[in-house]
Amino acid sequence: ILDGLGRAGAIVARTNADRLPASIMRLPVIGTHMRPNIEAVLAQRPDLVLQLAGRKEASLPVEALRKHGLKVAVFHASTFAELFSVIRRVGLLTGSEEQAEVMVRGLEMRLTALDNKLSASADNRTSRPRVFFEVRSPNMLAAGQAGLVGEIIRHAGGVNCVADKAKFARLSEEEVIRLMPEAYLIQRGPMNPAPLPLDKRPRLRAIPAALSGKAWFVDEQKYSRPGPRNVDAAEELAGLLHPEIKSPAPKVPTSKHKDTK
Repeated sequence: ILDGLGRAGAIVARTNADRLPASIMRLPVIGTHMRPNIEAVLAQRPDLVLQLAGRKEASLPVEALRKHGLKVAVFHASTFAELFSVIRRVGLLTGSEEQAEVMVRGLEMRLTALDNKLSASADNRTSRPRVFFEVRSPNMLAAGQAGLVGEIIRHAGGVNCVADKAKFARLSEEEVIRLMPEAYLIQRGPMNPAPLPLDKRPRLRAIPAALSGKAWFVDEQKYSRPGPRNVDAAEELAGLLHPEIKSPAPKVPTSKHKDTK
């Protein structure tokens, strides 16, 4: 978000999961967003700390930083509407209100255009594929109904086949098989650093997504981390699920389990 607002130069430190923009890779790492090193944060003497809301324990370092007199803004984004509100708030906090409004309008227009393309698609009117989003494996963790991943799937013309209303759902491979997903997304990134393709998982080889070749590796940063690239993810996934709409889609290898960039 800060990069899109032209404020990447104001960033003085990052968490170990922050990789974009590339310029921040040279900055000090202060731990994870759930467990930041308080002393490391204080050493940077920031004017503002931006924190993504998470599990209850994520509030503990926020309280600690505030006790040291730091200004901490906590954001929650589980829908595109909330994401756009976060962008506007970050714009306000960084003196970039105009840039934030331009960014949000552009993202909203792209989502509307995507929705319109899908509405006009005969394929989408008759079929919205059942999509499974793998957050982590083994010890399977899937995206539930709450959270931006569900929004991305919906705007891409799919249906999240995991009915759990939470952000994440713990499932066994047997439960995944019973869901019969028609498309299977395997995120790759800090949360899922070395996932296996489905053809290397004996129990999942026979699910519809594996048999039809509709299993893809996707970028965790694009799909699971709130930011402007979530709209890129929706466009990308729409192109994979509904290639007839000619939505911007990644170049994908010819292997059965494709890897999106």
